[in-house]
Amino acid sequence: MIEASVTVKFSLDEVCEIAELPTEVLITIVEEGVLEPSGESPEEWRFDSTMLSIAKRAARLHRDFEIEWTGIPFYLDMIEELEKLRAENRTLRQRLNRFLLK
Repeated sequence: MIEASVTVKFSLDEVCEIAELPTEVLITIVEEGVLEPSGESPEEWRFDSTMLSIAKRAARLHRDFEIEWTGIPFYLDMIEELEKLRAENRTLRQRLNRFLLK
């Protein structure tokens, strides 16, 4: 059996429309290093679905908490680390519960 993997790429305009961001804001997000699209210029940039969700999250952080764009990468890293720690904690609790129930 042949497995096909499909990677969806979005243009700058598509990401702006889906994430409901002005073009200038998305360009700022890229310039600040929050996103690293493929392509040399904004007209050539291509974003994958992961970058789309990061753009949405970055926009929410900026809007809801008034975080400057330069600080967004730091906050995104901290959120990612928190999510990893929570997942690890869940796994460890499940393992511990197996021993306690015996």
